[in-house]
Amino acid sequence: MEGRNHTTVTEFILVGFSDLPELQIPLFVLFLVIYIFTLVGNLGIIILSHLDVRLQTPMYFFLSNLSIIDLGYSSAVAPKMLMTLVSDDNTIPFVECAIQFYFFCIFATNEACILSVMAYDRFVAICNPLLYSIAMSKRRCVFLVIASYLACFVNATTQTIFIFSLSFCGSNVINHFFCDIPPIVKLSCSDLTVTNTVHFTLASIFVMSTILIVLVSYVYIIATIVKIRSAEGRRKAFSTCASHLTAITIFYGTIMFMYMRPSSEYAMDQDKFISVFYTLVIPMLNPLIYSLRNKDVKEAMKRLRIQIWPLAEAGVLAVPGGTQPSFRMLQRVLI
Repeated sequence: MEGRNHTTVTEFILVGFSDLPELQIPLFVLFLVIYIFTLVGNLGIIILSHLDVRLQTPMYFFLSNLSIIDLGYSSAVAPKMLMTLVSDDNTIPFVECAIQFYFFCIFATNEACILSVMAYDRFVAICNPLLYSIAMSKRRCVFLVIASYLACFVNATTQTIFIFSLSFCGSNVINHFFCDIPPIVKLSCSDLTVTNTVHFTLASIFVMSTILIVLVSYVYIIATIVKIRSAEGRRKAFSTCASHLTAITIFYGTIMFMYMRPSSEYAMDQDKFISVFYTLVIPMLNPLIYSLRNKDVKEAMKRLRIQIWPLAEAGVLAVPGGTQPSFRMLQRVLI
């Protein structure tokens, strides 16, 4: 510290995309549509995995938790970002900024943890199918999810304490659309050596440990698939991992580019648009990836439509005002 308390700054100003005034409304419409599809798609996965008995397996238990996480970290960012696009008030109180970062950090890091847990689940299913029901019991699945959340709570709490204990005695303008690490630490007048070390160490631990689990799991999965004699057997085995591999590639590629670089290499204007991808686009893509490439999800959606649609047509599910629930919208997002 340099003798000044960080409370000299009581609020921050989010620049967002205010430097592009001609694009404010188009960006608002675009981001709002993306956020709505994120909500509908992920809620659809959660509801579907709970209503359809055939989807009540460890794989879809983890997938529904992934959808909860996607809802969490997109909702931590999107509402405030949308407000800054249509409002002249771009300020965010110091405490609200810390809370936004805290929850974003919890959900974003938990996404990496759950993706690695899903890789382990695929490893057990393909490499040890006879032991799958024992190795991935309901108690084990719940334990893995709780452990992931606890680890992420510890990480987020540590990061938040170190970052928001810094002195902010100069500019309070955050060149970003949410309270993220790089633009916040740039405003600090404190010595950043310890904070940068803590951030890089924790980020490296989370990224490298989860990637290691994913890589080891898929090395064994690929080795097992190669040993399958029939081409159809290999295709079916690989198809169970295709959606997960796609989600992993997109998520880890973006996160590693954003947070595993020295702070001197951050370019805020460029990184704002990259941040849109992992805060809004990835949470929208995940339900699409797991539904468009997943036969079980598509069939479950068809079964749900067959069961519910006749009731809706008969007026059993009518809502006030005489309108019927829009199942077609949910279907279009999930199928």
